[in-house]
Amino acid sequence: MKKWMNGFSRLGLFPKLILVMVVSIVLVSVLILWTTIHMSTKLFTETFSITNSKVLSQIKANFESFNDAIAAVSNNVSQSGAIRAYLTEGDGDSLSMAKSYYNMRETMDRVQSITGSYEVGITIGGINGRTYSTDQLQYTMFKDVLKDHPITREAANTPNRIIFDDFTRESNSGTEQMISATKALADRSQGRIYGTLYVTMRESVFRQFYSSFTSRGNDVVILNEKGEIVSSNREEWIGTRELDLLSHARRIYNEGLSSGINARVMDQDSIVLSEYLPFYRFYIVNVVDKEESMGQLLNMKAIALICAAIVAVALILVFLITNQMTKSLRRLVKQMSNITKSDLDNYIPVSGSYESRQLSHAYNYMLDELHDYVDQLVQTQREQRNAELAALQSQINPHFLYNTLASVKVLVQQGNKDRAAETIHALISLLQSTISDASETVTVEQEVETLKNYVFINHVRYGGRIKAAFYIAPDCTQYHVPKLVIQPFIENAFFHAFIRKETGTIHVMVSKDGESLICEIMDNGDGIEGLTMGESLPNPKNNRQLFSGIGIRNVHDRIELMYGPPYGVTIMSKPGEGTRVTVTLPLIGG
Repeated sequence: MKKWMNGFSRLGLFPKLILVMVVSIVLVSVLILWTTIHMSTKLFTETFSITNSKVLSQIKANFESFNDAIAAVSNNVSQSGAIRAYLTEGDGDSLSMAKSYYNMRETMDRVQSITGSYEVGITIGGINGRTYSTDQLQYTMFKDVLKDHPITREAANTPNRIIFDDFTRESNSGTEQMISATKALADRSQGRIYGTLYVTMRESVFRQFYSSFTSRGNDVVILNEKGEIVSSNREEWIGTRELDLLSHARRIYNEGLSSGINARVMDQDSIVLSEYLPFYRFYIVNVVDKEESMGQLLNMKAIALICAAIVAVALILVFLITNQMTKSLRRLVKQMSNITKSDLDNYIPVSGSYESRQLSHAYNYMLDELHDYVDQLVQTQREQRNAELAALQSQINPHFLYNTLASVKVLVQQGNKDRAAETIHALISLLQSTISDASETVTVEQEVETLKNYVFINHVRYGGRIKAAFYIAPDCTQYHVPKLVIQPFIENAFFHAFIRKETGTIHVMVSKDGESLICEIMDNGDGIEGLTMGESLPNPKNNRQLFSGIGIRNVHDRIELMYGPPYGVTIMSKPGEGTRVTVTLPLIGG
């Protein structure tokens, strides 16, 4: 939040006004839209719950009417002596069997007329193995499916109840879901079961009891007490087991929640209403998809477009009014800000309102004062920097001179006059390169020659355990570089890179990369402890310079002062493997 507030405070007056108005208008529009939708949703939920409760009552009445018809069929079949005789008597002569069949058929035709308004099949089966069905397909189904189905066993265990359940059967068109009302036929006097009655109906027909009350987003589910979906207008749900939905239905029934509950059903936010059918032991569950139903009630796209149009018009008006009010101030600010991009001669025309004219007069006067002050300051800083660099370059470490001359003395005493002469010549060349104009540059060839003299002196003083190799691209020898820009890194490698390792090599490479001159100094020494890949330079306090005062940090600052931030020094190092120093300079010809 603090970061956002800081960013807002840095904005100009016009952006601030526009931002505040945009946020305010959008916020008000969103709040009004949200309030409207929330109130509409609440009203819809309450109204819908009342309406659908009545719808569920109508669906329940349809199922109860069907149950009454099934009960009437069951009573007629149970009380029919002709049917009982057909299902219990043994085989006899053809005439008696034909008479028994005829009497049973007459009774079944009367029974079938009770369910004339329903598309059902009535099947009976007896203990003597005889069966009869009002539909030949139902007869085949009895032999293939129902005879040994758990429905038959459950009906036999509870002979006083009609058992409703579903099952599947195979047909020429594929698997078909069926609903069956099953009743065991028992002799009332002896309580002996002599047969079973089946009233079966296709699930697609069973669905007609409630399908006229469904619509998109308003679904009906018939759920048994195991949580299995027996029937639904959503065919993909049939046969699945939804224990959560069963739990919601039981809660509504047990707590008498006529208005239903809000729940997550089938991965959708829904309103759930339920009625219990005790004869069927089924739950009628009404699942209303909130999002789908609200989409039909409210045209969200149209509402969003209207709100967007209102916001757009308001924003245009705010922009035009605010722009006119702040135009003169913004023009003044823009003119004043150009001074950071050009020079101190960027005077502002005196125009506009009284406040703008007064600010312009004061600003122009300030420019006159700053112009003189900056000229003096720049000249002073330039002279100070040159003096500092000249002083640094002239700071030859006395110990270096003393030790070098001591080495020459030893060589003379040993009679190695040629070696001593070479050492003195190298020292003279070093002194000539150091004690000269601070702003002077030399060619790469000359700088490398100075480096070779420095390496030669170190070999005389300390031996040749540390080698130095130079690789200079032929097309780079005549480019100019600041004097002693590489020497501090050679020196640092000699005296700090090989503490644990006794021998090693320092490689110096100079090449071009686009418009830059790349000087790399690499060693295979100990590496620098604590230097991460993100650091460009190590702590300068840890690097003691033995030859001059121009240290690593001074080299980097000197390059930046001369050529700008894109150029300078970067260091990469890995303990135990060595260090790579990269000096990036512009290409400067002779």
